[in-house]
Amino acid sequence: MSETYDLYQQGRAHLKKGRAAQATVALEKAKRREPEKASIREALGIAYFRIGRWEEAEAEFRKLLELSPVNDYAHYALGRCLEKQGREREANGHYKLASSLRPGSDQYRARIRELD
Repeated sequence: MSETYDLYQQGRAHLKKGRAAQATVALEKAKRREPEKASIREALGIAYFRIGRWEEAEAEFRKLLELSPVNDYAHYALGRCLEKQGREREANGHYKLASSLRPGSDQYRARIRELD
């Protein structure tokens, strides 16, 4: 196994145990080694989100969408980050995209708002 994979697994284990702040340490190291790895970016975005670092989480999910534009979860998660920052209209667009990419998701559909 590679050291990067070990760091990624360590970060995921911290997330699973509810230790998002600790997860960021391992995941940031993994990202420095493999910045184009979508799985690392997603886990790091989740960790940042869980500790309220909305702008950093947003950056990770935006990069994840660069790497995988049709990633429904990345659109949903980016929407959550934007919503937390008070950017409801922009968030709503990502919720709609997530829902269109995975039409069966009640979770995605429930976030969509009627904004006038």
